[in-house]
Amino acid sequence: MAVLLAMVLAGCTTNPVTGESQLALISESQELSMGAEQYQPTQQVQGGKYYIDQELTDYVSSVGQKLAKVSDRPDLPYEFTVLNSSVPNAWALPGGKIAINRGLLTELQNEAQLAAVLGHEIVHAAARHSVQRMQQGMLLNAGIAGLGLAVSDSDYAGLIMGGAAVGSQLTMAQYSQSHELESDHYGIEYMVEAGYDPQAAVELQEIFVKLSEGNSAGWVDGLFASHPPSEKRVEENQELVDQMGNPKGYLGKETYSEKLAYLRSKQPAYEAEVKARELAKSGDMNAALAKINEAIKIEPKEAAFYALRGQILSEQGKDDQAMQDFDKAVSLYPEMFSYRINRGLGYLGNEKLDAAETDLKAANDVVPTSIAFLRLGDIAVQQGQLEEAVQYYQVAADSSGEIAEEARRKLAQLTQG
Repeated sequence: MAVLLAMVLAGCTTNPVTGESQLALISESQELSMGAEQYQPTQQVQGGKYYIDQELTDYVSSVGQKLAKVSDRPDLPYEFTVLNSSVPNAWALPGGKIAINRGLLTELQNEAQLAAVLGHEIVHAAARHSVQRMQQGMLLNAGIAGLGLAVSDSDYAGLIMGGAAVGSQLTMAQYSQSHELESDHYGIEYMVEAGYDPQAAVELQEIFVKLSEGNSAGWVDGLFASHPPSEKRVEENQELVDQMGNPKGYLGKETYSEKLAYLRSKQPAYEAEVKARELAKSGDMNAALAKINEAIKIEPKEAAFYALRGQILSEQGKDDQAMQDFDKAVSLYPEMFSYRINRGLGYLGNEKLDAAETDLKAANDVVPTSIAFLRLGDIAVQQGQLEEAVQYYQVAADSSGEIAEEARRKLAQLTQG
């Protein structure tokens, strides 16, 4: 207890946004390092970059940088990207690493509403809210070294390891009500300083409240898991705008419509993809295949569509056709870890060990997963590299679930046989 108290007393600092005293067990250099290390893997776990329309990403980034310049920490290395996910979501990692999903962009009506989203996330970064949440975890688990956080509630539980697991938990963990209201408040101030109409922030909260009513679990698990909407936030935002004297400002409706035109024209393709995933999950592979073919016809440049069709074809036993789609997905987006895993596992099934090893290692370089380590161990065994196999199996065995159990069995066979 005395040690913990000493840590608390030694680690107090001033919040750069609110000016209030707060705990700071994680230094600024650590904060910047964590954000930089976790940004790419966290993006990939949540759909990867929306690479098809670079002009849209550049536009979002320009709006974000405009707001970052008037923030309380303008010198942070801010980055903004658009993620390829239909779930309406936005998040900020430590150090100003910010992302917004295309599924949220299509729900907005003007640039000022986009500015409200990005301004809110900038405050989370500038006020070190993610860092504060991590510190609370450190205090609650003072006997545990490091910052490894579980992702047991994620579809990737037992697969993702390292920075991606930490980043995913940070983006999904719920902010406190005080952090949310704080980000609303100062985000609106940033909007006004940057010349935007702050009434858009009120409209944004109204949109969130409507979206949260009666939507599927996927939606609730996205934006609303970490940023719970409420009528209280609508009211408090309106009160602040009223106190400011309703200063008005730039809305940017026409510009926003122009920048979103391409994405919105392809929206039917992404709706078809969502339906195809639902059908595949229910076991209706023929219907799923027909639906994903619809998506590909509308948007033939989308790697995710080929990856999904490859998985469907693989389930149908059409391995050669599946591999063609996995190749296509990798050619369109070679950095995406999941596409590399799909193809690597396909190569392994065809006993093309060198090609499988290359893809699985490339996947692990971006997002380490237990399945990749496990299968790299299998490849090493077949290649007669038993010491290397042991190393791979040891990493996979430290995860959880069926993959960990299989790795432990194989590790025992190698070390005790």
